Amino acid sequence: MKFGVVVFPGSNCDRDAFHVLKDLLKQPVRYLWHKETDLRGVDCVILPGGFSYGDYLRTGAIARFSPIMTEVIRHAERGGLVLGICNGFQILTEAGLLPGVLMRNANLQFICENVSLRVENNQTLFTKHYAPNTVVTMPIAHGDGNYFSDEETLKRLEGEGRVVFRYHPRNPNGAIHDIAGIMNEKGNVLGMMPHPERCSEVLLGNEDGRRLFESLID
Repeated sequence: MKFGVVVFPGSNCDRDAFHVLKDLLKQPVRYLWHKETDLRGVDCVILPGGFSYGDYLRTGAIARFSPIMTEVIRHAERGGLVLGICNGFQILTEAGLLPGVLMRNANLQFICENVSLRVENNQTLFTKHYAPNTVVTMPIAHGDGNYFSDEETLKRLEGEGRVVFRYHPRNPNGAIHDIAGIMNEKGNVLGMMPHPERCSEVLLGNEDGRRLFESLID
């Protein structure tokens, strides 16, 4: 499995994701500058957390038009794997690869803390190393993590098992149906607000995120 971590102006979790893949899991990984127009043969694209383009206008709205996003969309349409974390999740919704929007947190404040999540669907390419209904702890750090979609979309997400992670028992940001992560219809694109790359090694006191990356590799 070859990974590519996209770097936008303002990305700040690109090196964390790169470190987990290269140093902890010993996988081939390369950075992909946002102006590139070639994914250079990677199998899985990671859109990392951060504040692309300063999150001006609307989170992810400018990054969606970076040259590399054209190739990321083509990659996803071909069935290639795409993982969007935090700002990456916001970019995926702006790009139309995932439905819905990420709005300001309900309390209108930036939230940085550890939260509990329930793995709602462990039958995915991203979560198969988690046991059913496992509750894990991951950090969040965002001001715009309040997921919202219209009723019809929400019904489809729930009915098709596309809600992959749900805040449990406490919802920190007001996301509808406590949604913390969703995937696309094909199951090859996942967006999530929590940061698995920040909890993937013993040194950090938590390895709950590691199983997500191991699921992708296996």
